Amino acid sequence: MSWIYLLIAAAFEVIFALSTNATEGFTRLWPSLLTVAAATGGVFFLSLALRTLDVGVGYTIWTGLGSLGALSLGSVIFDEGLGLGKVISFLAIVGGVIGLKLTGGSTSSSAGPQSPTPSGPAEGVGPAGAPAAH
Repeated sequence: MSWIYLLIAAAFEVIFALSTNATEGFTRLWPSLLTVAAATGGVFFLSLALRTLDVGVGYTIWTGLGSLGALSLGSVIFDEGLGLGKVISFLAIVGGVIGLKLTGGSTSSSAGPQSPTPSGPAEGVGPAGAPAAH
């Protein structure tokens, strides 16, 4: 289910990017409201996906898919150029997303991050790192 949440989050990310362009510096009300709603939706669904996905993997895929969508749709909707350099970069991101998926993007436990186990001072070291008295 987390991959579905991540795809929904990425769709919101694309809407966020495209609607930000349409706000004309947040001077247009409806595109501005859409931008805020899309940003909120994207972060919300990303947070659901990150319940079981590694944050580095989830965030990378979220931003990557958002970038790909904005690049693709921006060239169609806003008539932005899509040259060879952009296409190669686009394919590199797709390859990275596939690589992250194939190498396992889920955490091994659903308990969340583990806090480190506290340990005592190292031998020969006193309080606050001062040398221990002998």
